[in-house]
Amino acid sequence: MKELEYPFDGKRIIGKKLKLRRYLLKDGTKRIKKKIVILGGSTTNDIKLCIELFLLNQGIEPEFYESDYNQYYQEAMFPSEEFVNFAPDIIYIYTSNRNINSYPNMSDTAEAVDHLIKTEIQKYSSMWDNLNAIFHCPIIQNNFEKPVYRLMGNQDVANIHGKVNFINRLNQKFVEYAQIHENFYICDLDYISSDYGLSAWHDLNYWYMYKYAMSLQAIPYLSFNVANIIKSIFGKNKKGFVLDLDNTLWGGVVGDDGADNIEIGPEEAVGQAYLEFQQYLKEHKQLGVILNVDSKNEAENAIAGLNHPDGVLKPDDMIVIKANWEPKDRNFQTIANELTLLPESLVFVDDNPAERHIVSEQFFGVAVPDIGSVQDYIKVLDRSGFFETTVISSEDAKRNDMYRQNAEREQQKAKFKNYTDYLLSLNMKGTIKPFEPVLMGRISQLSNKSNQFNLTTRRYTQEEIETVAADNAYIDLYGRLEDQFGDNGVVSVVIGHQNGRVVNIDLWIMSCRVLKRDMEYAMMDEFVRTCKLRQVDKIIGHYYPTSKNAMVKDFFGLHGFRKISEDNEGNTVWELNVIDYRFQNHVIVVNEELMDD
Repeated sequence: MKELEYPFDGKRIIGKKLKLRRYLLKDGTKRIKKKIVILGGSTTNDIKLCIELFLLNQGIEPEFYESDYNQYYQEAMFPSEEFVNFAPDIIYIYTSNRNINSYPNMSDTAEAVDHLIKTEIQKYSSMWDNLNAIFHCPIIQNNFEKPVYRLMGNQDVANIHGKVNFINRLNQKFVEYAQIHENFYICDLDYISSDYGLSAWHDLNYWYMYKYAMSLQAIPYLSFNVANIIKSIFGKNKKGFVLDLDNTLWGGVVGDDGADNIEIGPEEAVGQAYLEFQQYLKEHKQLGVILNVDSKNEAENAIAGLNHPDGVLKPDDMIVIKANWEPKDRNFQTIANELTLLPESLVFVDDNPAERHIVSEQFFGVAVPDIGSVQDYIKVLDRSGFFETTVISSEDAKRNDMYRQNAEREQQKAKFKNYTDYLLSLNMKGTIKPFEPVLMGRISQLSNKSNQFNLTTRRYTQEEIETVAADNAYIDLYGRLEDQFGDNGVVSVVIGHQNGRVVNIDLWIMSCRVLKRDMEYAMMDEFVRTCKLRQVDKIIGHYYPTSKNAMVKDFFGLHGFRKISEDNEGNTVWELNVIDYRFQNHVIVVNEELMDD
């Protein structure tokens, strides 16, 4: 919904929040459901409603438990029975500088100020530790915004008695806690309020009248940021950009002006703006965000523009380049197909409103931001939170290489008439083993990001993955695949729950970047082999249809399972007698040995 996409009108959202909620809940979108606790240090009702709007727009339907006014500490340390029974998936602690117990006095010694810092941090860390011990779920905590006034003026930031100095030190302590505790995330209230404008943020009328620690119009900006953290935790981030070229990556039209005359570089104001935008985009590669081109251009002109000596984005920075005269929505679909990604995984960036309209109309869920003028490009994309980062794995940093290697595999495939010969030529090696501690974060990340090859649509937090790994009632396997072109990393996860001589498959996911390479057969072979070792006679598989996972509708049937039931919504149950299974992987060497029946 455009009204909930940055840049949005906070006042309009507050005024129409109930109408927007009704519309979203009736739009027919299938969303994952999550339970969210809000522990508030001041009034939080409108914050909750706005978080709900943004989450609904991002494919998450939340259910809330909200603490009473300013009862955040009591609820964190002594959770009510209702809170405990609610069993949250996320806990958000909304506090502000209004909740700081004591600020330094001018007469305080340095030791006394240090003691105040220590006391304040102990209050918060005891809450976080207690909540983690009880609920084992991600915690989001605000840091502190700057104060309403500076008693000492500019000296307030440097003097140990200044409120600004004190808040900065507290914020740093929050950072230090976050750096050594997994599943703890800081909502950067300090930055959000500064970006919004402190004077507008601190509208004291709302505090005096309603005990809101910010202006009412600012609430959507905070809520949007909280929602971005939550959708990132649950794998709802975008995965890449699809970029126009002319007047998007540089000024001018390369086909008309020539590559030598496009505007890019530090000599002119407009060229500087495009240069910094290219630098901004290129930095995203460090996060594993992939870059692609969709341009109405002759291919040689597009390449010439990307090779401009003053530009920082080069052809090698792009995974797929579509420069031709095809409609951009058709090229967009082709790019998604070649990347084996859903279109809604990508962000379309184009200066032309007509092209943006066509793509947004053709693809539900694709982000098509109104980027404005070149000086606004970075701000719009940055504040939109498409790539909000909560966890960065080593595989994220290598994602561009992985997609590039996929393109090389496609070129290799063209050399073979027989597909099996092609697969054998890749010299694939698989590692399929029970979950290992070092991989828990990646396994959880994959469970939350996989949508197409996801049979049961289950999502797991890292704590839940660790619980499964420690419980002998579960069979858990991860699959890693490498070949002559590179290492794809962890690409598949299976979890089965054993009850006597029967195993129910709770989760079966695979990254779409290794589709059609028989990794699913290798995983099934190893899963069945493990079941045999555990004296299992029967495996039960489940398929729950979504708008995105139709590709695996017949997955179990292809592996020899027999369908035993199907309901009106298309949910199916499948059964396999282990003794009847025939091993199917003949092209991947698994755990250093080619496994056969």
